[in-house]
Amino acid sequence: MARPTPSELAAAPHHFIACRPVTDPYNVYSYEQNAINCINKLFLQHDTVIAVGGSGLYIQALCNGIATLPDPDPSLRLMLQQKLRDEGVESLRAMLRTLDPDYYRTVDPANGVRIQRALEVTLTAGTPYSTLVYQPPKSRPFAIEKTVITHPRDILRQRIAQRVDQMMQQGLEQEARSLFPLRHLNTLNTVGYKEFFTLWQTTGNPFLLTESQRAQVADTICLNTWHYAKKQLTWLKKYAQ
Repeated sequence: MARPTPSELAAAPHHFIACRPVTDPYNVYSYEQNAINCINKLFLQHDTVIAVGGSGLYIQALCNGIATLPDPDPSLRLMLQQKLRDEGVESLRAMLRTLDPDYYRTVDPANGVRIQRALEVTLTAGTPYSTLVYQPPKSRPFAIEKTVITHPRDILRQRIAQRVDQMMQQGLEQEARSLFPLRHLNTLNTVGYKEFFTLWQTTGNPFLLTESQRAQVADTICLNTWHYAKKQLTWLKKYAQ
């Protein structure tokens, strides 16, 4: 979705773009190892490597490392997933408030996937997630210089709207429709897809949208992208000092 164009990719060597099928499980721990291995190889031939992103959690993993957390028993994961589906994210928040009040105060209260993961780790390890994930930074064999590039918020909102309009014109709806049978995958729980999935599940017809519904989806994608961008800006503020 909105990946760089072939001409943009040809302008300089890129890595980790369209490199895995959506059906492949992937997490931040795998990313950390893959990214560090790739960077170390690149430094054998180059003095400077540019990493561009993105999600605060993945920036943290690349720059400071991420704690290796235990994998839950499959039955525990299924139980929490079922609880999330049947009772909503509020039920998981109540559990987290009791088991790990420190993480409860910082986690996005609407992010059921993140809350479920914290509960999985806490119940599997017998230790609060917050005490495991917040560990001293790992050392890296290279110097890191962080640069935050941004614009005034009104311009950011305008660019988000332009980008969403461009994606819609280039076939985002058709792409989302082809992925609808895989909507349960966490890799597809992203802005741009989930808005289509939610509407199709509500209407019961994943093969037809009215112009009004299509405009509604585009507006929702713009809004959710803006919310995500604001979270990125908040997280990155500490690097802009």
